[in-house]
This record gives sequence, structure tokens and C-alpha cells, in this order.
Amino acid sequence: MQKSIKQETKNTFMNNTKCKICRRNIQKLFLKGDKCSSPKCPLVKRPFPPGPPRKKVRGTLSEYGKELREKQKLQKHYYLRERQFSNYVKEVMQERGTEKDATLLLLEKLEKRLDNVVFRAGFAKSRKSARQLVNHSHFLVNSKPVDIPSFLVKKGMVISLKVNKIKKPIFKEIIPILKNHQSPNWLKVNKDKFEVEVASDPLVDQAALAVDISAIFEFYSR
Repeated sequence: MQKSIKQETKNTFMNNTKCKICRRNIQKLFLKGDKCSSPKCPLVKRPFPPGPPRKKVRGTLSEYGKELREKQKLQKHYYLRERQFSNYVKEVMQERGTEKDATLLLLEKLEKRLDNVVFRAGFAKSRKSARQLVNHSHFLVNSKPVDIPSFLVKKGMVISLKVNKIKKPIFKEIIPILKNHQSPNWLKVNKDKFEVEVASDPLVDQAALAVDISAIFEFYSR
């Protein structure tokens, strides 16, 4: 009983921490899945930074501060550690000069991660949950088990849930949510089979993302 109370307290603390990240940026980063799109989102109720009211301070953020903030927003959005995120950015910076824009290249790499595809398809409530499910080898890619969250999918690949995992409680909870889930157009989702096909390269609404990606490149160019 005492262990259960401690675990519940820990989960509440972690959830509050995620909400504070969004409130600090005054922007939804969708760190808690469907709750972020509901009226229960703390940012809807309290659209201001956490903590006591602060007096207005003259001046603005430095260029470094702005770049750091944009980097943190995109990093948290995809639930990546600093080393993981910086590796993606540096890879794209080395690939500059290809036929694709650097911004598009970076977003494509992040969207093509297996854990992100599982989340986008609606098979997990959050990217954190999707990462754990992939780590525990719940999914197949082209009928072969893959337990690497950073695995990059390609057009034509089919990601499916292992048949013996469908009856697990976590997926039973997902079924009613999945019925109303809207996946991006570049994914073809079979909700009955827990299966998704990568139909095309990812298409990301940069305006909805509300992140200045050029500032991120400047941050890592220092």
C-alpha cells in the first residue's frame, strides 16, 4: 500500500513537471498525449509561466537565449536527450547542400523515428510511452521485431503490433482512444489490426510546430 502511494506521488510529480515545461514556454509541446488537446490541459487553464507572479523586467532575451529556447522546445517535443538531438542536427548540418532544405531534412529524421511513428499512428498515448513499447519489442517492422526507438522507417515499410501483445491492458486502453485518433496523411493506419504503413515522406506543419528551426542551427554552429 505504501509503495503504491509512493508510485502515485512520483507519477503526479512527473506529470506536473511536463506541464511546467509547456507553461514555461507558453506553448503546447504535447508531452502528455491526448490530454494536451483536451480542456484539461493546464496550459489552457493557466496560460502563464509557473511560479509566483514576476515583475516586468525591461529588456529581451539574448540571441543565445532565444536559440537555446527554440532548441529546447523541439528537443522536448520529440522527447529526446541532448546527445540524441544534437546528433540529428549535426548530421543535417553536414548534409546541407542536398536537394532538400535543412529544416525539412531535420523534421523528416525526427518524424521517421520508429517511436514517433508508433505515437503518430495512435498506438501510444505519448512519445515516452511509444519509446518504452518499442524498447520492450512490442512492434514488428516488415514482420521483423525491432526494439530500437531511433530506427528510421522508410516509405513502404509496415509497422505492426505483435499479435500476442494486443490483449495487454495498455493496448485495451488505447482502443477507444484510437477510434477517434487522426493520424497524419503520410501514414496509412489500420486501426483494427494495429498496423501502419509509411505511405510517403513525412509532412510536418511547421506553423503549428511554432519553432524557429533556423535558430537551432545557429545554436549548434557556435
